[in-house]
Amino acid sequence: MSDNIKSTRKVQTGRFRLLKGGKSSQKEEDFFDYNLLAVIILLTAFGLVMQYSVTAYSAQVSHSSGAFLKQSAVALAGIVLLVLVSRLADYHKLAAPALMAYVISIGLCVITHYFGVEVNGARRWIRLAPGVQFQPAELVKLSVILLIPLMIVKMGRRFRGYKAPVTVAAPSIVAFLVIRIFTDNLSSALIVLGITYVVIVVAHPHPKWLIVLFAALAGAAFVAFLVLKGQASAGGAMSENFRLRRIFVWLDPENHQSDGGYQVMQGLYAIGSGGIFGKGLGNSAQKLGALPEAENDMIFAIICEELGIVGAMIVLALFVYLLFRLFFIAINAPDLLGSLISVGIFAHIAIQVILNIAVVLNVIPTTGITLPFVSYGGTSLMFLMIEMGIALNISGQITDRKKK
Repeated sequence: MSDNIKSTRKVQTGRFRLLKGGKSSQKEEDFFDYNLLAVIILLTAFGLVMQYSVTAYSAQVSHSSGAFLKQSAVALAGIVLLVLVSRLADYHKLAAPALMAYVISIGLCVITHYFGVEVNGARRWIRLAPGVQFQPAELVKLSVILLIPLMIVKMGRRFRGYKAPVTVAAPSIVAFLVIRIFTDNLSSALIVLGITYVVIVVAHPHPKWLIVLFAALAGAAFVAFLVLKGQASAGGAMSENFRLRRIFVWLDPENHQSDGGYQVMQGLYAIGSGGIFGKGLGNSAQKLGALPEAENDMIFAIICEELGIVGAMIVLALFVYLLFRLFFIAINAPDLLGSLISVGIFAHIAIQVILNIAVVLNVIPTTGITLPFVSYGGTSLMFLMIEMGIALNISGQITDRKKK
């Protein structure tokens, strides 16, 4: 595998490699994406501001600001880790142990089922120390982001046709099943599949059939939606199947608030009351106990309430710019491995942002997906910082030929 990785480093892609000039009049200089670093710091700082705003009331009631201080400590440690990952090692060496990380993460998911900590009815965390918990599903995402590109690079020209994508996707399918069965975390399992799909489509020389397959699945989902919508008025919200009940509640949350629609309605109230410019930072009413998980999955609703549509659009613009920088790194990476890892990171951020906001707006059924860099969650933030560090590491190996 190492020989294949080294060979791909000889592939010169991106506009930095295509600048014209004589050999003696130019030199190669390292490029480092400070724009990406800046937007990461901005989003993290904004997340801490919103965490303080959301948790200020509960902190006064409980006379403790432990949650905010914990998130601040994780953010600071994450920034340090980001800098270390971006500077201390070549991303090829960082990606080399991806298979080992994958196996360990899968094992930890299985262990979580038997020895994990249960929070809000879900057993998805492992207690490392008092007040310190770890969610193995986040390690699975990172390992898949590194492992799938490694497998594609190793296959080389053999990555074509129908069998190769299935072979490459096999670890992600296993991860999907393990996460779903042993941690009951369908959202993280779907994100793993989404990351894998995007990377395979980008890398495959003839991706049309993969896109057609996705369109067919989307069509089947739409038909299922129409069927379920027709059954929603027939007592479907009282179904014994938890996930099916969530879908029925999503279709008619106002009439099923006691069955799970309460959170959705409170989130929509928060968004609607914010207006164009919001009530002002710290002036949310829904965060005062009315909106469950306000600091986690539903924090975008509080952003809309306090900062209005304008503030929400600014936050979305920051995410769009972050994705643009990752796209820039992907198309200018020094080799195929770097490009595909950047694509995987891009897919992870994009999928998670889209799904989180879609849940808050009640476009899709509620599920536990955090807003990257903004929502509360130490494990998620730490692994996001590692991913960003790897992206910056790749950007640091893009060379810019400049005149002397």
